[in-house]
Amino acid sequence: MSVNVSNLVQGPATLYIGAFGAAEPTSATATPASGVWTDLGGTLGGAEVSIAQEYKAMEVDQIVDVPGSRLVSRAFTIKTQLAEPTLQNLFYALNDGTYATGASDNTYEPNFQSSATQPTYRAILLDGWAPNGAGKKRKLIARRVLSTDAVVFSYKKDDQSVFSVTFTAHYVDSSTGSFKVIDQAN
Repeated sequence: MSVNVSNLVQGPATLYIGAFGAAEPTSATATPASGVWTDLGGTLGGAEVSIAQEYKAMEVDQIVDVPGSRLVSRAFTIKTQLAEPTLQNLFYALNDGTYATGASDNTYEPNFQSSATQPTYRAILLDGWAPNGAGKKRKLIARRVLSTDAVVFSYKKDDQSVFSVTFTAHYVDSSTGSFKVIDQAN
């Protein structure tokens, strides 16, 4: 097997957040609209995309081999550390709350309504590099997400403070996938 070195990918990506249903860029090279997508700033340790699929094996009495399997669940997540632990990023990491800017202070308070309250879903756009040559772009768009894991941050003498977050994609509707990947053509 020969290796096509132009298919190797390395480098950082930029992470954007937008409203659920935000207008998506129409191409891999399109710049996300600033009025629609907010750059979450620097990340530390990259952005990890995970697509965990679970298949259920079927069985029949007449054969010992598995005759087939069916997809029964899929989880698409983007995990990162937001290197800019601002109150606005905390607002996004905790799926809303009350964020206010003032003349002397900025404040954040989390939501405290009933657990039955409908959360605010958003969209995440990861703008990075694609295979097939130097400088080719790739966009991964998770269309309906929530920050689902614990948001962790610490203050240490010898380490940088970050917000560790995991954004999980959710079902959109019967005609729209929960995520989309766009690669720049050759």
